[in-house]
Amino acid sequence: MDDILNKYREKGFRLTPQRLSILEFLEDNTDHPTAEDIFNGIKKTHPTISLATVYNTVQALNDIGELTELTIDSERKHYDPDTSVHHHIVCTTCKKIADVFVDYSASLRLPEEILSGFRVTGNHVDFSGICTGCVG
Repeated sequence: MDDILNKYREKGFRLTPQRLSILEFLEDNTDHPTAEDIFNGIKKTHPTISLATVYNTVQALNDIGELTELTIDSERKHYDPDTSVHHHIVCTTCKKIADVFVDYSASLRLPEEILSGFRVTGNHVDFSGICTGCVG
């Protein structure tokens, strides 16, 4: 954990008790929580934390590249602490988000007229479907 904390300090990220609690909540979290989910998850241990602190912290983590903001859900933003290259699939019924760790870059072919005007630096694919919990 010290290596992780040093990494944040090196990036100029102030490590307050509230921020540490948010980092602990996000560590290995694969649920793609919203700011409200994070707030509700840590307010038991930090009853004085505000939702604004959570929003400010996730924005700061996003700014330094330690958290990815997902705008897949039109109603609210979700956050992914796994910043490795991967994609997502979203249940259209319950809004559950799951990671997809498949590299599609070799199979995605952009038309030449688009490639002539861009240098591709990355890709992200979002799939939608119905999860097994919602299918019934």
